[in-house]
Formats: sequence, structure tokens, C-alpha cells
Amino acid sequence: MRNIMSVAQRIGLCATTAVALCAPAYAQTKQQTELTFDDIVVTATRQSQRLQDVPMAVDVTTGEQITRLSILNVSDIQQLSPGLQITNTTGRNNTATLRGISFDPDSGAFPAVEVYFNEMSVNAQQTFAALYDIAQIEVLRGPQGSTRGKTAPAGAITIATRRPDLNEVNGYVQGTAATRDAYNLQAAVSIPLKSDVLAVRAAVLTDKNRANHVRNIHTGERSRSETKSGRLSVAYEPSPDFRTDVVYQYLDVDSRVFQQVVGTGNQPRLLDPSRSGPAIDVDDRLSVTEGPAHFKNRSHFLTLNASWDLGTHELAFSGGYVDTKLRARRDYDPTNAVPDFINLQDTDTRYDGLTGELRLASRFAGPINYTVSAYRSAISGPTAVSQQSATFFPSTLLGLPGPATPIAASTGLFLPLDITTTVPIKNVTESIAGSLEFQLTDKLRAEVAARYNWLRSNFQTYLTVNTPGLPLFGVPAGTMIGPDLPSNAKTAHRFKALTGGGSIVYEASPDVTTYLSYGHSYRFGPVAVGLTDPLSADLTQTDDETSDSVELGIKSKLLDRRLSLNAALFYQKINNYISRVPQVYYSANRDGAITSSFDFNFNGDVKSKGAEISLSATPTDNWDLDVAASYVDARYDNASAPCNVFDASGKIIIPVGQETARCTRDDRIAEAPRFSLSANTEYRVPVGTNDAFVRALLTYQPGFNSDLAQFKYSSLTNLNIFIGLRSENGWEISGFVKNVFNQERIRSISSSIGQVGTVDPDVVFSSGYRTVSVSAPREFGLTATLNF
Repeated sequence: MRNIMSVAQRIGLCATTAVALCAPAYAQTKQQTELTFDDIVVTATRQSQRLQDVPMAVDVTTGEQITRLSILNVSDIQQLSPGLQITNTTGRNNTATLRGISFDPDSGAFPAVEVYFNEMSVNAQQTFAALYDIAQIEVLRGPQGSTRGKTAPAGAITIATRRPDLNEVNGYVQGTAATRDAYNLQAAVSIPLKSDVLAVRAAVLTDKNRANHVRNIHTGERSRSETKSGRLSVAYEPSPDFRTDVVYQYLDVDSRVFQQVVGTGNQPRLLDPSRSGPAIDVDDRLSVTEGPAHFKNRSHFLTLNASWDLGTHELAFSGGYVDTKLRARRDYDPTNAVPDFINLQDTDTRYDGLTGELRLASRFAGPINYTVSAYRSAISGPTAVSQQSATFFPSTLLGLPGPATPIAASTGLFLPLDITTTVPIKNVTESIAGSLEFQLTDKLRAEVAARYNWLRSNFQTYLTVNTPGLPLFGVPAGTMIGPDLPSNAKTAHRFKALTGGGSIVYEASPDVTTYLSYGHSYRFGPVAVGLTDPLSADLTQTDDETSDSVELGIKSKLLDRRLSLNAALFYQKINNYISRVPQVYYSANRDGAITSSFDFNFNGDVKSKGAEISLSATPTDNWDLDVAASYVDARYDNASAPCNVFDASGKIIIPVGQETARCTRDDRIAEAPRFSLSANTEYRVPVGTNDAFVRALLTYQPGFNSDLAQFKYSSLTNLNIFIGLRSENGWEISGFVKNVFNQERIRSISSSIGQVGTVDPDVVFSSGYRTVSVSAPREFGLTATLNF
């Protein structure tokens, strides 16, 4: 706790300095204007409340901010929300990390940060690709276990689209063009069909960019991503007491994202004359994969939100339907450890399902109010993985003299393997929830909430391995059924869990609120899927995870409401945190010989503590300023994890009697710095009847040492500047420079050099490269917007 307080003092000093800078300007302009902050309204607790009154840390990004700061995808929201990290290193999976708690989508666990689209629980991959015609995005920090249907240990992101206007025609057209072959076109129009009763809103988007800006050295092709989406919304309000909103959205994403690498490359050897590639540095932005990197996402969403004011109660429904098809074709050897061989993997995933929650909330004038709700989500669909793999051999099997080396794929002396895995899955989540709110005095209120969850997960695994054989080495042709599960085996898991929380809120004045809150969440432990060897349950089955968090916060509006200052301290303990380590080598026979590698899940206890602060100010009529900072120390607490251990020569060592090496971990659980800061500002100057403006968006993350990757990350200072002209007639045009300092920094890096083994554990193909994800280079662009 001492560490938290020291960090809070440092952040508080920054905030105090900012207040001091703003105060003189405030004193000079107080006589000129009575302008104050508008109260921000959020739905973090499933009811419309002032941000000031919500007993949790919430970051709010409005549709206006999204437009003005040229935020064109959801991952850019992290620039306005310190401590939030949204990554997509392969083009296939979007991952959100919050308060230092990360998540691997391939683990099979529920996300650490749940995502809601118009209050319907969705997969991040379905929604992060298209950001347009948005009303508001809220980032809810801390365990989520009571207000919404699914629980999560780190938080939630809610995305609300703009609703049709029942009274007037309005909309916008916006176009953005940038260097590096990027453009974004979007538009929306709202039309009332019957005034005050029925209206529709249509919105469209087309976007093209170079994704991670990487070029493949073998083909010369660059990474690229194309997104097309359309949305139709209908609002129906037959009376002031009832309203329903129906939204349909179509999404089509087609991307080719090549994995960037850095390193010296390998050297030619006997029977392995090919090189993986040349020496590559970070700013080269190159890929050496010989195979494809193609990803497609086609999704249909249908959401329904309805509310009925019954006087003393309100009855509300939120839910919808989703149908998604994901296809990925990629080379599973991204570092090209085995030249002249494409380890091709095709993954087809389709899932669809219905989600709905019915909620009844009282609206009594007395001191006690309550809510009750029932929730159900049923998502099903198969995942099919087809992989063209191979078993490789050392030169010693040919009786050649000299040191053993891998036999190159170009010789054709390897054993081809066609591996097919099909996993039909159905996940059902059901829950009932309730809350009680007590207005104890005029200034003091308390709330308790609980949710009882039933979860069912059913899946089948079909696994086959086909080989044409290799007579030279005595390997016959044949088909095998994977030994982990029979071809028609079923696995069913059922879980029950109680989640929830409580809060005490003290409203010292209409402008100062303090709170103390508690939250409890749960995630069930997934089972390893696709493993082709019968390993122990210690490696294939993870335990259930529980999380408990305490948060102390204050929210205030000062200086005649020209300054908003919010701060929070938190402490969280996670029992059996579900984590994942990629490409850990194992010995199925426990004899020290490497059988293969696998991405293993594991459990480990975690402790997380930190402080968060945000400041919004209007020093003058023409100047707005927002600053936010976060410090989080989230690390394992003596966790035992599967790992790779190397000797002095770089050889992987697996102790005899064990299936994998094990490492004790007390390091950070996410590859992210403890501290992060974000600031944005706009200054306006009248030019006739128009306003000229300068905007800036600054984010800062310090460097840090990673124990997992054995790598020192460099600090990153990212500055975006916008200069433009805005008319009172609704048009705006601006030029921008993103990443002004052109800092290209590694944001994630693999823990080891890419390798592919042979049947001899002492002989491996080594690429000499590590995979990396790097911040985007400097970009110039122009945006024009017309609102009507």
C-alpha cells in the first residue's frame, strides 16, 4: 500500500501543477463567462447516471472526441484511457488488457475485459475492426460481476451507437486520407418517418490501411486491411413511456497482416544451405514468412433495446443475435525457421447465438430501491483447423560424418503430416441478479448486488493425422486418431458461481463525491484443445478463477465547475488467474526428449494494486484540457508455470521425470509498463464567423524490463497534432500528423528465437529471429467533415 500511496502522491503532484497552471487563466476569464462542465451521463451500472455518481473508475469517450481526434478503430481508444492496452499482433485476435490483467483469446477462457455492443455481449474480434457513427464508449475498470450478464476480472468496454432522431433529419459525412495508402470514408443520416414516434438511421463505412506497415521480403507484398460495414437503426416510441431501438450491422474485414521479425537470421549449414533471411532491424518493418497471412471476418449483428416506464418501476430488455464467420490462413512458422517449407494452417470458425437480459428496476421516492434481472446467452459453432505440418530429421540418420544438422526441407527428406482438428462448441451462460440501494442520509447511500451464474460448456474434439510415410526412415503411410481424445468423445463442463459487489457513496456536496467499492468476479477454467499427446491434467485442465477487488475513489468538480478531478486507489487479488504461455516444449514420455511444443494454459495467484487519476479543465472559453494517468503493479505471486529452459549452448532442457520444465514466476502478468499517461487539448481562435483550432493528443509510456521476454522495452512518447478550421455551418477540415517524433518502438516481442525441432532433441532449425509488434510510423493526413 505504501507503493500505491507514493505513486498517488506523484500523480497528485502532476495534477496539482496542472491546476496551478489553469488557475490564473480561470481567474482572468471568470468575469467573461459562466461556462461550466456539462455533466457526463454514463450507463456503467445499466442505468443513466452522472459520471459523478458512479462508484467506480470509468473512462468516457464521446462520439465528438472520436471524430475530432481522428480515432478510426477501437484500439485507438487506449490513447485516451491510460492502463488500457488493445493489441492485435497477428491480425487474427484482438486482445484487451486493463489494470495490468491480460488475456489470450486462444486460451479458451472468457475475456479479462468483456465487450458490449449496444449492451449485447460480443467478441472483441467482431467489433474492434469498425468504429463509426458512435454515441459513446465507456471503459469500466475493475471486476465486473453484477450489473451485466458476464463476469470479468479486469473490466468491460461498452460501445453505444448513435440512435435515430425522432424529430429532425440530421447526419454527417466524413472522409480521411493519409499517407501510406490509407483512407476512411463514413457517413450517416437519420430520418423521422413519423415525428416523435418512428425514425430510422443508416450509416456506412469503408476503410483501407496498411495494418502493421510490414513488407514481406519474399513476395514484396505489404500488410493491408480493408473493412466495409453498414448499419441500419430503427427507433419506435409510440408513447413517452415506451421506446425500442433495433440495430442491424454487417461487417466485412479482409486483411493480410504479415508478422514482423527482428534478428540476425541464421547461417547456412550442411544439408541446410538456405537462410531464413537477412539481418533485420526494427525500423526495417520486414516479414520473412514464406506462406500466406490472410484473415477474413464476416459478421452480422442484430441488437434490441427496449424500455417501458411503469411509473414506480422500469422494465427493460437488452439483447440480440450474432452470426460470425472467421477464416485465417497463415504460415505457422512466422520466423521461417525451416526455409522452403510452408507450415500452412487453415482455421475456420463460425459461431452464432442469442443473448438477452430482462431487467426490472424500482423508481420509488423512498430510501430503498431495487433491481432484479435474468440473463441468458447461448453461443455455439465449430472450429476447424487444418495444418500441413512435418516431422524433420537430423543428418546423423543418413550416416553422414561431422556435427549433426537438420536436413533441409528442400531435400524432400521429411515426413509430411496433415493434421485436422474439428471442435464443435456450445457455451451457455445463465444468471439471475439483484441489487438493493439504500439512501441512508441525504449524503450517504449504500448498494449491494449479487449475481448467481450457471455456465455450461460442451465440446467435441475430432483429431486426425494423415501421412504419406517416409520409407527411407521406415515410416509407413497411414491415418491416426489423436490419442488425447477418441474421435467421437464429448466433454461437458458445468459451473456455478456467485459474483457481485457493493459500494458506499458519500456525497459531500453536489460537486464532490467519495466512494468505497468491492467487486467479486469468476471465470471457469478451460480445457486444452488440439493437443496430440496424452499429457497430465496438470497441463491440460486449468482450475476456476476468482477475483476480489477493493477501490477507494473521489470525483469532484472545482473552480466553479471549470475543473473536474477524479482519482482512485485499488487493490485486487486473483486466485488461480488463468494465463497462457506460448510454444513450450514438452516430453510426453518424461524422458527428457522433446516430443513437440504447445501453448499451455496455467493457473497462478496474482496481486494487483494501483492508482488512477483524470483531470478535465476549461481554463478559458477557447481552451480545453484533459489529462489522465494510471499506475498499476500487477504481478504473479509465486506462480508455477510451464516454461522453456535453455543451457549455455541454447539447447532446450526438460528435466527427466517431468513433462515440461517449470519456472516460478513473480513477474508482471502483462507485457505493459506500470505507468502510462494521456493528455489531449484544443485551443480555438475566432476567424470571422469560423474557428481555427489546434489540437494535440499525447501519450507516454516509460520503458521497462521484461523477465518473460528477457528484453528491455524502450519508452514511447507519441504525439498527434491537428490543425484546422471549423464553421458554424457544420463543416470542419483539418490536417494532422500522427506520431510526430516518428518513434517506432517494440510493443511486444516473443520470449525466444523461432525454432522448429527434429526427432533428435539436440538438433533444431533456428531462424535467428524473434517476432515483434511495433508502434505505427509517422503519418500525415487530412480529414473533412460535414454535419447537417
